[in-house]
Order: sequence, then C-alpha cells, then structure tokens
Amino acid sequence: MEEQTTRLRVRVAPGAGRQGVVGRLGDAWKLRVTAAPERGRANDAVVRLLAEKLRLPPGSVNLVAGHTSREKVVEVEGLDGEEAARRLEGASS
Repeated sequence: MEEQTTRLRVRVAPGAGRQGVVGRLGDAWKLRVTAAPERGRANDAVVRLLAEKLRLPPGSVNLVAGHTSREKVVEVEGLDGEEAARRLEGASS
C-alpha cells in the first residue's frame, strides 16, 4: 500500500499569546504559535502543532519551504488532503 503525502500551505503568526489553528486564509491555513521566530523555534512549534492537531507523530510532519518566512509549505505523511483539511477544520479555534 502506498503512503499518502499531502502538502499544506500555512501562514504563521509567531509570538502569539496562545497557540492554535485559526482557520483558512485563502488557500493556506493560518496558525498561531507562542514561540518566537528565532533560531528555528517557531518552525519547530509549527511542526509540533500540526502533528498534534492532525493526530500524527511529529516525524510525519516536515517543513519543506519557507523556513525564514511566515508563508510555509509543510509536507504531511499518512493523510490525504481532504482528511488533513477535515482534521484542521475540527481543530480551528
């Protein structure tokens, strides 16, 4: 059986008062993380947040583009795009 892989576009607000999935912003997902955007802390927080909300192990979520930008592309292994969207919609605050 072939492993499913999905790429998600995210827009990140680092240094937020609380973490969470805000919802859709165009074709991207808006995320808030409490970590500061320094030394990769916000990127690590994005990976942990998505893994938690998608109910996947952290190793299944990888940042593939936008390491120094608020606009990022994240690759998710083990879910198709539809299921990932359903889980993130359910996690939106």
